[in-house]
Amino acid sequence: MSALLFWPVLLSGASPGAQSLSPVAQPFPAPEFRLKSEDGKEYRLGDFRGQVVVLNFWATWCPPCRYEMPSMERARLKVEGQGIVILAVNVGEDETTVFAFTGRYRVKFPLLLDRDGSVIGQYPVIGLPTTFVIDPRGYVTHRAIGGREWDDDGLLEQLRQLRDKKK
Repeated sequence: MSALLFWPVLLSGASPGAQSLSPVAQPFPAPEFRLKSEDGKEYRLGDFRGQVVVLNFWATWCPPCRYEMPSMERARLKVEGQGIVILAVNVGEDETTVFAFTGRYRVKFPLLLDRDGSVIGQYPVIGLPTTFVIDPRGYVTHRAIGGREWDDDGLLEQLRQLRDKKK
């Protein structure tokens, strides 16, 4: 049933034309979390302080989520070692489902498991995919609702500018 609630956002978010990030009205501290990846490794959001974090909420059943995953991997390759990291938080699915997904979409950034929805509940997510950009100080400054081509040069430049912004 909850999947049906996301369909209007999913369908509107599938447009590859919207490649920019929207600033949030008022930047806010990113809620801390600790999650395991599909391979069992534990990640804390605070471990990435000092870097720009692209925090993506997604699910395997979400067409725009699947659509944007290859571009997120290409983006990861373009910004690797540049102070920009991608974390993808899977919402409500188990390790087996996410692991099977990785067999089809070979991504190297962390795929984190929010099985009980405790992390997504701390962020203002209205549909999937929703992505938040967290600045090096740990503040959510931008949001993207719907799918994106994350390796788009203009979008990557926005991330680099945020990384380079004076604190």
